[in-house]
Amino acid sequence: MFSTDPVVRVKDASIFQDHNTVLGNISFNIEKGEFVYLVGRTGSGKSSLLKTLYADLTLRLGDIDVCGFNIRGIKAGEIPLLRRKLGIIFQDFQLFNDRSVGENLMFVMKATGWRDNVKMRARASEVLMQVGLGSVEKKMPHQLSGGEQQRVVIARALLNEPQILLADEPTGNLDPEVSAGIMKIFQQINKTGTAVLMATHSYGLIKKFPARVLKCEEGKVMDSAEAHFEMSTEY
Repeated sequence: MFSTDPVVRVKDASIFQDHNTVLGNISFNIEKGEFVYLVGRTGSGKSSLLKTLYADLTLRLGDIDVCGFNIRGIKAGEIPLLRRKLGIIFQDFQLFNDRSVGENLMFVMKATGWRDNVKMRARASEVLMQVGLGSVEKKMPHQLSGGEQQRVVIARALLNEPQILLADEPTGNLDPEVSAGIMKIFQQINKTGTAVLMATHSYGLIKKFPARVLKCEEGKVMDSAEAHFEMSTEY
């Protein structure tokens, strides 16, 4: 049955790092197929929020549902199931440098329950084509440019057809032209119905590719869908 529930629902949640409250009493939803930016200065809680959404940081107060999983009550054994429904994209790529691009993708598929080698190879080719990298399966990560490595990371995040991509500064290490190319890939993915929550420091990208903005500031999350706030040029 097709569900119309939000892909992310955050209600009265507080996020802690050790004993410090990073974000307090926050509430917002992200609907299926929505594109949302997450902004805020360094240390404002963006990464902590993303880590909580993919259950890398324990939620101790409030309620968060992601892709049908209750994050507050999630059991260790359910976390891999949650992460199959998410695509997580890191700024620092986190590719295995001793394996080819194809082997990097195969590793993730094996780890998430794929068994059929023929189907795995076909899916690896499919996601690489989707990000405009048709011929790099046999290359090693160090043979690729930064922009190409980030495309591989996006392809890796798409392997299990996620309901939402969580991207933590995916263009942070890339020059503006390459960043714009990466943004266009995110937009294409988003058009196919995958929601995107993307943390960024780039005011330029938000100006060029406008969308809803969640802003972490002074322990709160402000939502451009509900209130107008000034977009600083420095995050």
